Amino acid sequence: MLIKICGTTSEDDALLAVAMGANAIGFIFAPSPRRVPVQRVADIVKRLPRDEVLTVGVFKDDAPQRVVEVVYAAGLHAAQLHGRETPAETRWVRQRVPMVIKALPAGDPRVAGADEYGADAILLDAPNPGSGKLFDWALAGDLPEGQRLIVAGGLSPANVAAAIGAVRPWGVDVVSGVEAAPGSKDPLKVREFVAAARRAAALNGDVGTAGEGREAPYDWADDE
Repeated sequence: MLIKICGTTSEDDALLAVAMGANAIGFIFAPSPRRVPVQRVADIVKRLPRDEVLTVGVFKDDAPQRVVEVVYAAGLHAAQLHGRETPAETRWVRQRVPMVIKALPAGDPRVAGADEYGADAILLDAPNPGSGKLFDWALAGDLPEGQRLIVAGGLSPANVAAAIGAVRPWGVDVVSGVEAAPGSKDPLKVREFVAAARRAAALNGDVGTAGEGREAPYDWADDE
């Protein structure tokens, strides 16, 4: 299962997340209290085990060309598009970077046509992304069959197991649920979140896709 610790702002927090067992680290380039400069991310990424940890840049309504430029400038594996990017723009980015995650609000009409984006995975977030609030996990059923799903929105060590049991996602994504303060991770919460996600994944047959059986985790290294 992909376990992504997002909103990372420092090298210490990135290394902490990896040490605790996370296999994906997210860095926010969109307007946010957790926004980080490209060069800082590049410096952090150099310290991470490249073949073991998926590094993701989070963007919102940026020009596709800038998304691609930043992904390569920072040495990232993937772009997560969190705005109103069209299917054509998303596919354009995917043709130029190793992996794309398209984020959509749960309950949005676009979710039913998510396969049009050509993304490697769809991240479902709360209707108000960044609110730290849960959404109705039953809305994950709106995704097309076979689509890789990452669940976000209000996850924490206390509820991630329930989310995995209810939705059987390909991955989970957390920001505020493992923080001591905005942009600063809490080591105990990170450890508890990763452990709870891994236990739940094992109990539920590891990963899945919407309307489809289990499959092995996506290997981003194959696309590089």
